[in-house]
Amino acid sequence: MNKKFPDGVFPTMITPFTDKNKIDYDALQKLVEWYIKKGVDGLFAVCQSSEMFFLSLEERVELASFVKKASLNRVSVIASGHISDDFNDQVKEVNTVSDTGVDAVVLVTNRFAGENESDDVWKKNLEKFLKQIPDTVALGFYECPYPYKRLISPELLKFCADTGRFYFLKDTSCDVDNIKDKYNHVKATGLKIFNANCATILETLQFGVAGFSGVMANFHPELYVWLCKNWKMEPEKAQKLQYFLSLASYAENKSYPLNAKYYVSLEGIPLQIISRANKALRLSSAEKIQLEHFRELSIEYSQEY
Repeated sequence: MNKKFPDGVFPTMITPFTDKNKIDYDALQKLVEWYIKKGVDGLFAVCQSSEMFFLSLEERVELASFVKKASLNRVSVIASGHISDDFNDQVKEVNTVSDTGVDAVVLVTNRFAGENESDDVWKKNLEKFLKQIPDTVALGFYECPYPYKRLISPELLKFCADTGRFYFLKDTSCDVDNIKDKYNHVKATGLKIFNANCATILETLQFGVAGFSGVMANFHPELYVWLCKNWKMEPEKAQKLQYFLSLASYAENKSYPLNAKYYVSLEGIPLQIISRANKALRLSSAEKIQLEHFRELSIEYSQEY
């Protein structure tokens, strides 16, 4: 199999919920259109930002299927939902998600070994797992930080890339040297690396990373789109934008994903500011004002870029 994924921006999508705590598909349809209008190249439909650890398998499958259909093949759609501890449950999850027609199913790197287990254990479990997944299914990796972060080593990433089955890595190392080492190990393969870290995105684009797949693409995806497409042609403007994106990314650490949902609501998408992952969390009036000011600055930068 030889599947080529586009470079660029893959937002880790948020999931709208109704006031009855069901997935709000009307809002989700509008959200898909919003991302695509902003110029993104793909959608990561089921991930931690989507609150996948708080969705049933049926909901994860419905979510992936809905986003794939709503995209109308205008962008690539990938999905995870690979959250179980039990091996057989993991196989069921991945095969069921793949049946939705998404362009790739993304495996969570911390699912193949315990936090204190070796890379040898990880590799053995992955090899066993791959035998249960049809080789027609395109796969990717996500270094998800929950329940613990397991960074895939450059050597293991090369092993995986050489199978010809992996095309996507969402890197969460936040470490330029680590990302560069990974890139150098897989640059001759079909596997592309997407950086999730805002502060290092420009530097990693400069040595060959394919794009951005992170939380902040839920706020101002068009700025990441501009950076990924124009950093070579306008390096000074790109550096200025990098400074803003790095500073803006502090929003990741405060009331997420509620803050992203509120920001998107300011963009005209009617969605409830609620989260299954943080049921008791509420945005204060001061936080809402900060997000409103943040959006005004983002609009200014969008007009300039």
